Amino acid sequence: MLSGRLRERGLRVTQQRMAVLEYLLTTPRHPTAEEVGSAVNRAVPTASRASVYNVLHSLKESGLIEELVLDDAVARYDANLDRHHHFICRACGAVKDVPFETFREAPRPRLAEGHIVEDYTVTMRGICPGCAKG
Repeated sequence: MLSGRLRERGLRVTQQRMAVLEYLLTTPRHPTAEEVGSAVNRAVPTASRASVYNVLHSLKESGLIEELVLDDAVARYDANLDRHHHFICRACGAVKDVPFETFREAPRPRLAEGHIVEDYTVTMRGICPGCAKG
């Protein structure tokens, strides 16, 4: 239940938070704040641009969503908190989740003395199936 997730993280349950979190949990896309705002405004017309940005910030700070800044330097949001990687289509810009198991073991690079690698993600770039057909 969405309201339970919000309360568990110490957040007040508001219509805007519920709408933003529900949208992010149900879309496979990695939308920008603008795209989240447009989608949420269809369900909650009273959600201002500022309230959407504030909700995204509070959800990110509480650990309910992740913020990704990829090649286009625009923040994108992801509610998939399972370990995973990303594929970016260089033609259409779509960002897709790639299961973590695809690259379970990445080669450990030699880092300067003292660096300890605790985690990693892989970002792949190429052409998605839709763009490859066209």
